[in-house]
Amino acid sequence: MRNFISVQDAGDIDRLVNIALDYKAHPFKDLSLAQHRRVGMLFLNPSMRTRLSTQVAAQNLGLEAIVFNVDKDGWQLEFEEEAIMSGSTVEHVKDAAPILGRYFDILCLRTFPSLKNKQDDYSELYINQFIKYAGIPVVSLESATLHPLQSLTDLVTITECMSAEASAFQGRAPKIVLTWAPHVKPLPQCVANSFSQWVNAWGKAEFVITHPEDYELDERFTRGAHITHDQDAALKDADFVYVKNWSTYQDYGKIYCYDAEWMLTGEKLKATRQGRIMHCLPVRRNVELSDEVLDSPHSIVTQQAANRVWAAQAVLSEILHTNP
Repeated sequence: MRNFISVQDAGDIDRLVNIALDYKAHPFKDLSLAQHRRVGMLFLNPSMRTRLSTQVAAQNLGLEAIVFNVDKDGWQLEFEEEAIMSGSTVEHVKDAAPILGRYFDILCLRTFPSLKNKQDDYSELYINQFIKYAGIPVVSLESATLHPLQSLTDLVTITECMSAEASAFQGRAPKIVLTWAPHVKPLPQCVANSFSQWVNAWGKAEFVITHPEDYELDERFTRGAHITHDQDAALKDADFVYVKNWSTYQDYGKIYCYDAEWMLTGEKLKATRQGRIMHCLPVRRNVELSDEVLDSPHSIVTQQAANRVWAAQAVLSEILHTNP
């Protein structure tokens, strides 16, 4: 593994999931793997779980993690080629990235879409420019369109739950539902895109995406899933229900409706097979998900968030083994 920015970098998904679960059982088995090596973690927007879990994962491998909040601690970066830098940007990525490549062995980067220009956001300019100029492996801690570490974590959690209840899944694939939820502001499509991409590539589930009309995602990521505007029908017999808001893709970055009927409740869960509830966090309680659902035995959001460490550790170890 050279870089980790999408499911295409994962190789055998089940193998990567099993590496993560093995690290969960034996966190410090590779403590000496990365002694005297460093990972740089650059944040162009805030993070809590992604940042902390990746730092813990790095330490479990003996890897020193250095965090730099570009939006607060550094110069405003320019990413466009042949830019005339007479405005607010102070340093070009082609000058900054090669230096970071000399400081670190791995570079982890978190960016965020503008939600104003779809073409710019979906070009993934920021992360691609770092890959082009840094000269070292780059790991996405979320980009404008995808969140691969989150999606790997999600499949780790689903696999773990299925193993713990193997008899319930004997002879059948799990039904996984991704459902849109209301929110007070427009959010990126990153998590929904990425989850769809990974579940489709995994190919071991009945996968359904449900959302109101006009909230279709990019077909590059959803192709292979059954898509419906009927949330009740989608939830029937679901084993896992992933709740997430996203803004519009076609008329880019908009919220057309604040439809409280799409919030997941205990009553809606009755149609599922004791459906396990997933969310990437942070979550707006009683907007996206009701308290009764989040605080119920159905919720596996804490287990899911805790597994972020093992997903990150699996990815970092694969990169370290590939790039000694």
